[in-house]
Amino acid sequence: MSQHTRPLNRQDYKTLTLAALGGALEFYDFIIFVFFAAVVGELFFPTDIPEWLRQVQTFGIFAAGYLARPLGGIIMAHFGDMVGRKKMFTLSILLMAVPTLAIGLLPTFSSLGILAPLLLLLMRILQGAAIGGEVPGAWVFVAEHVPERRIGIACGTLTAGLTVGILLGSVVATLINTSMTQQAVHDYGWRIPFLLGGVFGLVAMYLRRWLQETPIFLEMQQRKALAQELPVKSVVVNHRKAVAVSMLLTWLLSAGIVVVILMSPVWLQKQYGFAPALTLQANSIATIMLCVGCLLAGLAADRFGASKTFIVGSLLLACSSWFFYHLSGAHPEQLFFLYGVVGLCVGVVGAVPYVMVRAFPAEVRFTGISFSYNVSYAIFGGLTPIFVTVLMGISPMAPAWYVLALSLIGLGLGLWLRQDIYYRDIHDEAKLQKE
Repeated sequence: MSQHTRPLNRQDYKTLTLAALGGALEFYDFIIFVFFAAVVGELFFPTDIPEWLRQVQTFGIFAAGYLARPLGGIIMAHFGDMVGRKKMFTLSILLMAVPTLAIGLLPTFSSLGILAPLLLLLMRILQGAAIGGEVPGAWVFVAEHVPERRIGIACGTLTAGLTVGILLGSVVATLINTSMTQQAVHDYGWRIPFLLGGVFGLVAMYLRRWLQETPIFLEMQQRKALAQELPVKSVVVNHRKAVAVSMLLTWLLSAGIVVVILMSPVWLQKQYGFAPALTLQANSIATIMLCVGCLLAGLAADRFGASKTFIVGSLLLACSSWFFYHLSGAHPEQLFFLYGVVGLCVGVVGAVPYVMVRAFPAEVRFTGISFSYNVSYAIFGGLTPIFVTVLMGISPMAPAWYVLALSLIGLGLGLWLRQDIYYRDIHDEAKLQKE
């Protein structure tokens, strides 16, 4: 049985488990800041400034993590393509764990003055650089370990793992805020999730020691076929089509997660008057279903190819999101069901890395995905909340229209992938090997 058609073995499952675990913990470390932004703002900035300015400064520090993603991701990807995937894969989790642990130990403004928010900013920049290298690196790492016809489920599993990190952050924040008084949270409780994240990250880094370098990189190294020029230059000059497709897919990914998962709870509260606790419960269900959707999308990509997966998945996302935004208010008893279904359909993004890892040749794969993903996410992930909020001044159903528009882009990409000879030949080859 060839490497392309063999089933997943014990080493593959070990690689997937450790990669998904590390990714979940990194996303937890990166996202936990937003759940305690209000407390952090009170502690790390002067008490005599206006509340709106404190919030702007706090979320500015949060946004710095996103802005650092492209540069950090490109630098780490450069060395990932030149010296090895495993080294950068391990470095990314260390670069996330240490700043997270440090945030939990930082003295506040009352002790350090202006140095406190500056150190906090530095830690967020390091976290952003780490997450910029982790996600593309993880996709490349698992895709180059598993058989070719299992790339979809491998990447889908990893994407689901990243989503679990967001859910874990929400759960920990809820436990801290419900088990402690607000004064206790203000005094020391806010530090607990950061300290936990740092410790868990260091444990995950230790566990990654047992991962092996990818066979594809070792083969390139043996054949002396590594990139001969600056990888990012090769990507920008020679792989523009792959960059464009990858950036559009990342836009679909960021829109689905940012709008449907992160923004919808507040939208439901303001638009239909749902209680915050109820919307957060519904959001947890949607996030769990998103994980399931990522796995199903990965399986579908392996079985039917990226084209059919995006065509069907995008149509389902368009319909489910439209019903969710328009019917939740009229049928509040169906909130959990409607939010769960749209969360499941957002899972089509689980097929995004399936296309991206195939879009670039192995010698520049890490850099190609990192450049496309991080630049696109920095732009669309950062601007989407602002854009949708502005549109809500025109129509309260702006989130529905935005997700619908992105679903049409996903549909268009699915149709294009069906016509593009490169992607069609890859899937046809996989089908022939399976037969």
